[in-house]
Amino acid sequence: MTINTAAIEALKSRLENATVYTPDSENYKQSLFRWSDTGIKPAGVVVQPTQTSDISVALLWAQENAIDVAVKGGGHSSAGTSSSAGGLVIDLSRMNGITVDTSGKTITAQGGATWKEVDETGAAHGLAAVGGTVNHTGVGGLTLGGGYGWLSGQYGLTIDNLLSATVVLADGRVVKASLSENEDLFWGLRGAGYNFGVVVDFTYQAYEQKEPVYSGLLGYTPDKLEEVIGALNAILTEPDARLGAMCAFALAPDGSGPMILVIGFFNGSREEGESKFASFTALEPVLNTLDLIPYSVVNTLQNPQATYGDRKTLKGIFYQPALDPKFARVIFNDFMSKIQSEPDMATSAILLEFYDMRKICEVPLESTSLASRNFTQNGIISLRWTDATKDLEHRAWAREAQDKWKAELDAKSSDQGDESNVPQYINYAEPGDSAVSSIYGQNLGRLQGLKVKYDPNNVFHKMHAIPTDV
Repeated sequence: MTINTAAIEALKSRLENATVYTPDSENYKQSLFRWSDTGIKPAGVVVQPTQTSDISVALLWAQENAIDVAVKGGGHSSAGTSSSAGGLVIDLSRMNGITVDTSGKTITAQGGATWKEVDETGAAHGLAAVGGTVNHTGVGGLTLGGGYGWLSGQYGLTIDNLLSATVVLADGRVVKASLSENEDLFWGLRGAGYNFGVVVDFTYQAYEQKEPVYSGLLGYTPDKLEEVIGALNAILTEPDARLGAMCAFALAPDGSGPMILVIGFFNGSREEGESKFASFTALEPVLNTLDLIPYSVVNTLQNPQATYGDRKTLKGIFYQPALDPKFARVIFNDFMSKIQSEPDMATSAILLEFYDMRKICEVPLESTSLASRNFTQNGIISLRWTDATKDLEHRAWAREAQDKWKAELDAKSSDQGDESNVPQYINYAEPGDSAVSSIYGQNLGRLQGLKVKYDPNNVFHKMHAIPTDV
């Protein structure tokens, strides 16, 4: 699809304070840049607004000209949901301001901000918000799909701490959404929010975080896998809201071979932290960086592995605790065999989360549109490569690996009589490729009604579009 010059000029004449890129613009290619090369598509026009009114203008113009619309916040989608081939991209990157209300302990982030800005600005005021564990992730995508973070054990999901949002609707109107204004829209934003408009700002409840946290990396040789999984399972058996961990199966950065990495987190003193992780340090890790560090630094620990560039696919996985060490061994061995036989995939990883889910599960399922509130733990198969001819092959392998996790969960859930809500976290599910039959679960019917009300022409359809024709 090519947008004619007259239409582009008409758009420019209506915009007040926005930067516009078209295929013949000097910096057009830079405007398409995304976290993953697989997320890049050649837009017909990119609009980078600095004021809300220009977003309304761009949305109305696109609909008048029957042009596809994508919205870019942090640009982390490996599936290209923040891009549009030949269409309009509304790129919010110039709207990335952060404001703090110290008396009310709230943080307001514009839609183009990343968690880095939120973490660092909050820290300057002794505050922290529940946000992403990779700090260059955009606030928008993570929030609108739920939002797990290191503080979730204490305070719940990001959406559980969202107080209000300002939204530009498909018809150009700018509305506030909260528990007291447009409550139905606010409900929909918290778990299915990509479907209803362009969110230009989010106001979050923040919390005092003046003291450092005990956190860092632990690295183990493959022979310690079963013992490491046992220690991780114990975190969930005896939960502490201040305690959490992630486990990664990966190749060591120094080329020494397969490795098990654990990111530990404890929101408390060094003495308590050392006690909490004593079972881990007793396993004689070959790497140990656990120490007192600022909370804002914790969300940088994954950055060396989650860099920009290359081709990527992310497949959400999930498991019912306790994780079976024998199953983990099978997954580990299969994964290492794959990436060691494909040197182009050497920086791939499987990530597993171990969070205290009690606070998250206190919120009734019907309170927000998020369909996955249960004690199922999440993870990601994160494949990375450079050869575009291998795209289908690597994605197929990731899907097969994901299927093994789904089969393991199904068998375990059946044994326990657990047929609760949707197990898969929506932000870890690539559009059109989720591992469950309905990513919106029991909330689908209400969401369909909201879609008809707020976006009847399906302008916003890139990320898990709500079907309205069923």
